Amino acid sequence: MAVAARRECVRALQARGLSERAACRLRGISASVLRYVPRDDGNAVLRERLKALAGQHRLHGSRMLHARLVQEGNAINVKRTYRLYTFERLTMRKRRRKKLPFSKRQPLLSPEQPNEVWSMDFVFDELACGRKMKTLTVVDDCSKEAVQIAADSSIPARYVTRLLDEVIARRGKPKAIRSDNGPEFAGRVMQAWAAERSIEHGFIQPGKPTQNAYIESFNSRFREECLSQHWFASLTHMRSVIDNWRDDYNHHRPHSSCGYLAPAKFAAQCRGHALGTAKQITQQAELDTIEPLDSNSSRC
Repeated sequence: MAVAARRECVRALQARGLSERAACRLRGISASVLRYVPRDDGNAVLRERLKALAGQHRLHGSRMLHARLVQEGNAINVKRTYRLYTFERLTMRKRRRKKLPFSKRQPLLSPEQPNEVWSMDFVFDELACGRKMKTLTVVDDCSKEAVQIAADSSIPARYVTRLLDEVIARRGKPKAIRSDNGPEFAGRVMQAWAAERSIEHGFIQPGKPTQNAYIESFNSRFREECLSQHWFASLTHMRSVIDNWRDDYNHHRPHSSCGYLAPAKFAAQCRGHALGTAKQITQQAELDTIEPLDSNSSRC
């Protein structure tokens, strides 16, 4: 019998006239257990905020939620976050990955500064009425920023180049762009555009998506956290939701490859340092995020 149930039984026996000592002896608990009043551990506000974040970002695990709590200025370490996370039963069921046959992998080099290499690809979805939609995603391989996400019913090659020109006018041009061999990317329009702007346009081998792993990873997050979480009534609604998600992804969502910093903040730190320091920035940021000063560290 649970302790709480035994306490209730003791109180009921006392109400019938039995003494506390006799009632405790009958139910097998001590008087100290009966009189115990739990103390507030001081985590009520954190638990409520953690549950709110978990409800808002349903695919985030304890590490991602912890990073968001630290961004908000909470003095909490990762062990305490995980304890509250499990106490509130917020753990997610892990998906089992499909086992694929081993194939020879091509090396994927990581750039050291933002705007060195961009990756781009298409993600497909549909509206509530069944109309097919197409989204162009462009990601900075170094900072993991979502450089551009454009949604429309059709995005031909000239549409792609116009979107890229808009991004370049806002943040400068990259040294190289990586994509698959889709007709929008491998056609003459795209090749002429890249040559005019002196941008190297590289292609992956057909059937080798791992050679474009950065954009594939981003597309997976984009689908799970944005597209699959909403029911789009119209193209305008879809664009509004995507813009809001992209803003949160770039400026607020912690990214594990950036040391649990938001991609925009990581990019700003990279630009403020000399070349070749992106890895050191990631390692230092991860240490600062995982082990912040915790005023209640003794309770962890």
